[in-house]
Amino acid sequence: MADSRDRTPPTTDPRVILAVTTIGAFVTPFMGASLNIALPAIGREFAMSAVYLAWVATIYILATAAFLVPFGTIADIYGRKKIYVAGTIVFSASTLACGLAQSGLWLLAFRGLQGVGSALIFGTGVAILTAGYPPDKRGRALGINVAAVYVGLSAGPLLGGVLTERFGWRSIFFVTFVLGLAVVGITLWKVKDEWRTPAKGRFDLAGSLIYAAALVAITWGLSELPALRGALVLAAGAVGILLFIRWELYATAPVLDMRLFRHNRVFAFSNLAALISYSATFAVGFLMSLYLQEIKALTPETAGLVLMAQPILMAAFSPFAGRISDHLEPRIVASAGMALTAVALLAFSFLGPNTSLAYIIPFLAVLGFGLALFSSPNTNTIMSSVSPEFYGVASATTATMRMLGQMMSMALALLLFALTIGRAEITPEVHGAFLVAVRVTFALSTGLCVLGTVASLARGNLRQAGGAPGEAGPPR
Repeated sequence: MADSRDRTPPTTDPRVILAVTTIGAFVTPFMGASLNIALPAIGREFAMSAVYLAWVATIYILATAAFLVPFGTIADIYGRKKIYVAGTIVFSASTLACGLAQSGLWLLAFRGLQGVGSALIFGTGVAILTAGYPPDKRGRALGINVAAVYVGLSAGPLLGGVLTERFGWRSIFFVTFVLGLAVVGITLWKVKDEWRTPAKGRFDLAGSLIYAAALVAITWGLSELPALRGALVLAAGAVGILLFIRWELYATAPVLDMRLFRHNRVFAFSNLAALISYSATFAVGFLMSLYLQEIKALTPETAGLVLMAQPILMAAFSPFAGRISDHLEPRIVASAGMALTAVALLAFSFLGPNTSLAYIIPFLAVLGFGLALFSSPNTNTIMSSVSPEFYGVASATTATMRMLGQMMSMALALLLFALTIGRAEITPEVHGAFLVAVRVTFALSTGLCVLGTVASLARGNLRQAGGAPGEAGPPR
């Protein structure tokens, strides 16, 4: 059961914790999603090649994914509020620096630092929120938090486009900087308490270094496919993960306790389902944006409005789905959501040049509703399946699944583009090949979602028959 050290004392209003972590959950994905729209403008100003420009987006994901789990463990040991505030400060300062960067090289450096700050935030935010709410109210709070992530990821391109067009690409960084400062101020002013697990032991530096190096290799390798060097780096990363797992099995104070996966079926399969979900769906916004503008010849603003059908449903129903998972077995709710996602992706695998908006918009709504049903209950399941001393590492592991899934989803789309249209621009001459790549990507993503539904159903029940949610960790 929960430990009193991890229950929020009466001096901290849970609503304040929800507000702080929700703004943080919105800011970081909003930054990444809105920046994608601004990349062409950045490339023109700094005369950056396409490959160089791609690293503006990629280096952020690299840094975030590499440091998430280590920072989650550090937060468990030294204090989650402390690490969360530090992360928001690092993220805000580097965001301001990005907006003031005078060269492409400096922009890359500050984007990497942004990723480090993001890792500090994502590695602790959900853990703080989980500790601040009892199990019977946790699902609704996590649902609001998940909704903020999806709103950030999905609204970013539309708002980023408006900011870039009217105020220049640097305005995206300045707006995000102000939001980051607000999080720092509210946290220091209103959140008076700290959550930590001092008995967890010393920090596993060696394991953290192996983990970070392996994830960097995997992410870098995926971004370089289908080139041979990409396959080699990816293979090296896979070897690194195996080495990391072996190291952690025998470490006295592991950065990622493998017993969470070996002896906690619910935790393991829930994280697998999250990885599959993001791998199947993250590239939807990217692909549909290109399709609507290149094939359907819509303006960026109109395309953004069409794509809003998805985030509106996600934001509206994520809290509802989280609340349902407080009372109904989360496995059932999440699996139903994953199945609906598969239906929407299957529908998109039949896109053609004459597909009407009356076909596209309803299935975007189905996709948004399915993701809402899946994400909140799945996060609730992950966090409720571990004891409080593992909240930090569980939060960081969940965020890592998200970042890896995002990278794998984009890598799949770019790989298929490379195989069908090569390095050519998307012009009318290659529209046929472009549509083939889009349809095959959605078809493969549908298959991933089917596998994800199986993984979601296979996790087992979080609650015992007639009981309340359990909080279990690996055996001591």
